[in-house]
Amino acid sequence: MICDLAETYHIYNYRELPVSLLATLVAGLRANSRTKMAINGTKIPIETLLMASIYDRLNSWIWMNTKEGRKGQNPPKSLIQMMTTEKKEQNESFETGAEFDEAYQRIIRGG
Repeated sequence: MICDLAETYHIYNYRELPVSLLATLVAGLRANSRTKMAINGTKIPIETLLMASIYDRLNSWIWMNTKEGRKGQNPPKSLIQMMTTEKKEQNESFETGAEFDEAYQRIIRGG
C-alpha cells in the first residue's frame, strides 16, 4: 500500500492522514495496483490476461491451419494456462554450510 500511495498520490507518510481519507485514497487506486490486486486476490492484471487470451486464440487459429492442426496433433500450449497454473516450488534450507555443500554435490552428481 505504501508504494501505491507514493506512486499514485505522492504520499510518503500515510500515518499522518486521517483513516477515512486513507481509506478513500486506497479505494481510488487503479484496479491493477498492488494493493487492489491483493484486496481482490488477483495475481495477474486483467490487461495481461486479455493479451494472453488474444495470443492463445491467434496461436490456435494458426495451428489449426497447419498439417498437425488438421490432424489434431501437437496443439500449442496455452499461455493463460501457464500463467494461471500454480507452480510448486521445492525449497530446501540448511543449518550449516556443510549441509549445503553436501546437497550441492548430490545435485551435481545427479542423485
